[in-house]
Amino acid sequence: MNALTKTNFNFPHQTAVYHGKVRDVYTVKNDLLVMVATDRISAFDVVLPKGIPYKGQMLNQIAAKFLDATADIVPNWKLAAPDPMVTVGLRCEGFPVEMIVRGYLCGSAWRAYKSGVREICGVKIPDGMKENQRFPHPIITPTTKAELGLHDEDISKEEILAQGLVSPEDYELLERYTLALFNRGTEIADKRGLILVDTKYEFGKKDGKIYLIDEIHTPDSSRYFYAEGYEERFAKGEAQKQLSKEFVREWLMDNGFQGKTGQQVPEMTDEIVASISERYIELFENITGEKFVKEDISNISERIEKNINQWLKK
Repeated sequence: MNALTKTNFNFPHQTAVYHGKVRDVYTVKNDLLVMVATDRISAFDVVLPKGIPYKGQMLNQIAAKFLDATADIVPNWKLAAPDPMVTVGLRCEGFPVEMIVRGYLCGSAWRAYKSGVREICGVKIPDGMKENQRFPHPIITPTTKAELGLHDEDISKEEILAQGLVSPEDYELLERYTLALFNRGTEIADKRGLILVDTKYEFGKKDGKIYLIDEIHTPDSSRYFYAEGYEERFAKGEAQKQLSKEFVREWLMDNGFQGKTGQQVPEMTDEIVASISERYIELFENITGEKFVKEDISNISERIEKNINQWLKK
């Protein structure tokens, strides 16, 4: 199966291109961004050697759906989705922090808690909590927005303000938007029989106005539990049935890889790649409540270039 792992487009009036972990972002006329969701997959801040067929299409379509569903809360950068793997939108100056919001104690927060940590990003966590337990209120645990090749680092609100990364006025608005978006995402997930566990949001500024940028509520940026059986599994101390790419991280950890120096990524066989693709389709259909329709992937680059050029001519 074909997977798009590299792009090298040259659009009319293109002024820059940035190749991220999973997205390639083309700047047009300095004020438009053409974001291509490739089929690359990353875990532990490492891009894995093989792409996952249809992953880019799924992530882009989920993000587009949720950007549209939250536009009444905060303006966002999206203008159009001219191709299933592409979003075109406003170029904003991104804030150098990511707003991570957690409704439950799990993932990296649980790993830290289990090791004895009782404060994450300046937020105190009470003793006696269990894995996958719901917080009384969602908590915001920001990270720095790392340069390519570097790890994001936990940071507190106090440090963000002290370092002047975000102004107090803007940060107050980012917090308000973050909690409102998480609340909306929680309501939508609940209708799908899911629990939105944690997620991240990125924001930027254009002409003095704050916009929501990048993707939201996708399985790459969020973790979901199945609501059915959550209480029973939690009471028994069992692992939750979840919708996220945590299954990829677990497969890597089971095979001795956590992104640490000297560790080798385990072999990604065709069977492993196909199974990850199938899990992503399951994620898409559960999160959106819609049947996933596979696009023609016989010549992905050609299709994308044609669709973007047609939109840019409008």
